[in-house]
Amino acid sequence: MPTNNAPLAGIRVADFTWVWAGPYCTMQLAHMGADVIRVESATRLCVSRVTPPWFGGQFGVNRSGYFNQYNLGKRSITLNLKHPRAREAALRIALKCDVVINNFAAGVMDRLGLGYRDLVRLRPDIIGVSLSGYGDTGPLRSYVAYGPAQVPLSGMSALTGYRGWPPMHVGFSYGDPNAGSHAAFAIIAALYHRERTGEGQYIDMSQWECTMALIGEGILDYTMNGHQPERDGSRDPLMAPHGLFRCRDMAEPIAGRPVDMWTAIAVADDAGFARLAAAIGRPELATDGRFATLAARKRNEDELEAIITEWTSTRFAAEAAETLQRAGVAAAVCATGRDLSEDPHLNQRGFFVTPEHAEIGRAKQAGIPWRMSGTPCSVRSAAPTLGQHTDEVLREIAGYSDAEIAAMRAADALK
Repeated sequence: MPTNNAPLAGIRVADFTWVWAGPYCTMQLAHMGADVIRVESATRLCVSRVTPPWFGGQFGVNRSGYFNQYNLGKRSITLNLKHPRAREAALRIALKCDVVINNFAAGVMDRLGLGYRDLVRLRPDIIGVSLSGYGDTGPLRSYVAYGPAQVPLSGMSALTGYRGWPPMHVGFSYGDPNAGSHAAFAIIAALYHRERTGEGQYIDMSQWECTMALIGEGILDYTMNGHQPERDGSRDPLMAPHGLFRCRDMAEPIAGRPVDMWTAIAVADDAGFARLAAAIGRPELATDGRFATLAARKRNEDELEAIITEWTSTRFAAEAAETLQRAGVAAAVCATGRDLSEDPHLNQRGFFVTPEHAEIGRAKQAGIPWRMSGTPCSVRSAAPTLGQHTDEVLREIAGYSDAEIAAMRAADALK
């Protein structure tokens, strides 16, 4: 299954993850050519298989946009891990893999006989990964974790929101894909170490800590100065103007409803502000004492934003962004799903993919956000249907005969 010249061709991954953080990690490995075997169970469906939106608006365990987006390029096998024969099969598969990853709470894999200590005794060069919510050690190791709770716990919500408002969520479960990216990076480092030394190792990752690593300046402001940064909307402590500015509604309603549109603008210095002032037809603002310097613009930020909004509000977002970009000002549309799907730049670069899915056919999905000239990566297949490759994996990797597979199925071990 691996692409011959992809960076991770020949690497096999036993994927015992679910929801988002773990599957997002293993999808990156699949993009790079690894053979990722997603271990699932119909007796305990992955949350992402029953999460909308649904392709064609029709519910089905193989039709979730969520699951299908984040499991591209993998194979799926169903094992009822409550059954001893299924646990035996899982162990046989794991030992034929280079990497075994889970994002369950600490201790779950050990109780199944699939923990790193069980595996390393039988295969010393194996790489084990635990991507739990809080890590394998510490007083919170057994706590349940989901992204909507982890974002506030990380300190990110305390930095997000408007002045005088309560803390805000960041719009989605940021901790999940962020932790997945960190885990993929650590796995590649462990594989490189093994290539040099022949040694496997265990990677203990905390989704909580992965998110905290992104907001060092917020944490440092307290640890160094005893100060908690204030929430201030989309403004920046140093740059002005900086934020989202209201534009005309989208030209065509979506589902019969008008869609409000915004343009993001960021100006880092006085020269940039002079370019913005000229672009909006107000060159005199660059020498106006209220706005001529960064300090002055910060003091008069409300008034400055009102002036810019007066200009953006009469224009479509794309028009405003393009006008400012031509003047050398950092500006961009606050894009909707439609904007992204139809964007000529993204489509010309081939970011979107339409792999053939066994049940839903072809649908546009986000692809790989990098290009490698020497070892090209690709989305090799759509996400698998539930248990699509069970027999194939049991035969090819675990070494079971057709008769043994049939017996396991009859004993309800393959559910």
